[in-house]
Amino acid sequence: MPETPVTFQPKPERRRPEAEDVPLSVLYEDEFLLAIDKPAGMVVHPTYKNWSGTLLNGLLWRVRDQGPIVPSIITRLDKQTSGLVLVALSAVIHAQVQRDAAAGLVKKEYLAVVEGAPSPDSGTIALPLARSPEDRRRVVVTDSGQPSETRYEVLSTTGDQSVVRCELVTGRTHQIRVHLAHNGWPIIGDEVYGTPHPSLNRQALHAWRLRLTHPVTRQPLEIEAPIPPDLRQVMADQNFTL
Repeated sequence: MPETPVTFQPKPERRRPEAEDVPLSVLYEDEFLLAIDKPAGMVVHPTYKNWSGTLLNGLLWRVRDQGPIVPSIITRLDKQTSGLVLVALSAVIHAQVQRDAAAGLVKKEYLAVVEGAPSPDSGTIALPLARSPEDRRRVVVTDSGQPSETRYEVLSTTGDQSVVRCELVTGRTHQIRVHLAHNGWPIIGDEVYGTPHPSLNRQALHAWRLRLTHPVTRQPLEIEAPIPPDLRQVMADQNFTL
């Protein structure tokens, strides 16, 4: 009896992101860079689950009449993290910012509201991180992971909760969330690495400030994303002062 021939189905082509009129809050713009204040709940880059309404869709719409510009997202954020996203308007600019970051010329600061009072009140968390073998959506501390470093400083505390400024030395997936939770200070509202919060439907993490050397002018550049209303309310409820 002749063998049945084996047929292989070609993989479906990945769709190219399309320009969409997605509202964007622009913090900084020149011919080389864009900085966007991303709200919590917005996806940064299209995925098979979220192919439209993303920040990249909105960026493509914004530059649609500016010739052959392909915006390239430099600093990505989780869907439920708010704040500053830096965008290069060419591959050359993206590469220069990455070189500057490797040279320590890019500083990324976040604000987090956490459970407990970190002790000491400033320091460095250096713990290797990797995807969990049981659940690839989660990140865990493991000796076989990539070196990861987060600097932190307590800005205000009640003892039960604290506002912490974090600076990324490395930029691993979920790095701040996992580092703080592993040390016993989970970010409030973080349902993956902490616990839900009664008045907040996302993790209390905000990409706050970015300091860098401009990739073309080589002048210092500082950009700040205002603390959004939901986090301001959480801080006000605890009488935090910044």
